[in-house]
Amino acid sequence: MTCMLWQSFKFSKVAFLSLAAACLATALLGPSPARADQGGISFWLPGAFGSLAATPVTPGWSWATIYLGSRVSAGGDVAASRTIRLGDRTANLNVNLDARLKGAVDAIALAPSYTFATPVLNGQLTVTLLTLVGDSRAQVDANITGALGPIGFATSRSISDSLFSVSDLFPQATLKWNHGVHNTMIYGMTNIPMGDYNANRLVNLGLGHWAIDGGFGYTYFDPHAGNEFSFVTGLTYNGENRDLQYRNGVDWHLDWGASRFLSKTVHVGLVGYAYQQLTADSGVGATLGDFKSRVFAVGPQAGFLFPVGELQGYLNVKAYGEFAAEHRPQGYNVWITFALSQSAKHVGVKPTIRK
Repeated sequence: MTCMLWQSFKFSKVAFLSLAAACLATALLGPSPARADQGGISFWLPGAFGSLAATPVTPGWSWATIYLGSRVSAGGDVAASRTIRLGDRTANLNVNLDARLKGAVDAIALAPSYTFATPVLNGQLTVTLLTLVGDSRAQVDANITGALGPIGFATSRSISDSLFSVSDLFPQATLKWNHGVHNTMIYGMTNIPMGDYNANRLVNLGLGHWAIDGGFGYTYFDPHAGNEFSFVTGLTYNGENRDLQYRNGVDWHLDWGASRFLSKTVHVGLVGYAYQQLTADSGVGATLGDFKSRVFAVGPQAGFLFPVGELQGYLNVKAYGEFAAEHRPQGYNVWITFALSQSAKHVGVKPTIRK
C-alpha cells in the first residue's frame, strides 16, 4: 500500500501493522482455570496499529507478512478461603497459591487486503482477511501451601504445553478520510472462531469464542516536514466461551506511534500502547471475581521503503517493552512487517492531499 499523500515523498503506509490486529493475541497464552480476560488473553493484541494508521493508501491488492515474537511472564499470590463442614464442626481451609507463568510465541500473520478505488461515504474503504500460523509455548510452576484447621500442607507442581497450529480468521474493514495534514479513520473487525482450540490445553491459537471490535483513528502528517503522529482507540465486546462458561469483560485499547522521516525511504520513531479491561469477567467460570486486566508499553520503531519490481516494498521493525501489567502476562514483543503493494505511479493514482 503506497501512501498517496504527496508525489515527491512516496512511502508505504505503516498501516500494514494494523492488519495484524487481534488474531495475534490468540497466540500469547491459552485459557487456564483462573483467568483475567480469559487467562490474560484478549481478542485485541495491543500494538496492532502504528504510525500513519489513518492515512489513505493506493487502491488495489496488497499483501503483508508479519512476524511476531513474544516473551511474557506472570505471577502473583491468590488467597482463597472457604468453609468446609466436618460432621458437626466447622474448620477453615486456607490456601495460598504462589505461581509463575512463562510463555513464548513465534508466529507469522498473513494478511491480504483490497482497497477500493471508488469512494464510500467520501472515504477510502479497505477490507482485510488475516490469519496466523505459529508456535505457542507455556510453562506454569506453582507452590501451594495451606492449612485445614490445625493441619498444614504444602505441594509443588510444574506443567508445560506447546502447540504449532493456526488461528481463527479475522476479517477487518477500515474507512479513511484525508483533509490536508489531518487524516481520520473508523474500523471494525471480528473473528470467525475456526482456529485450533481445546479448553483442556494450556496454550491455544484459537480464541474459543467470537468477539467484535471497533474504533476510531487519527493521523497528523506533515509531508513537507516529515513528521507524523497517530493514534487508534477502540472497544472490544466478547462473546461467551461455552466450553469454559466464561465471558471476558469489555476492553478498551489505545495504540500510538510517532515518527520522523530522515529521508524519502527511511523513518524512525516511537510506538506504544495502553490496554485496560473496563468491565468484569462473568460466567460460571469467573471464580476470581472481576479480575480486570491492563498493560502499558513503549518502544522504538524503524521503517524502510524500497521498490520490488513494479511493486512497492516496505519493511518495518518495532519492539515493545511492557510495564504496569495487572492480571495479564507482561514482557516484550517484536514485530517485523514485510509488505508489498501497488505502486502509485503504476496505477495512475494522484495524491489525495487536499488544501
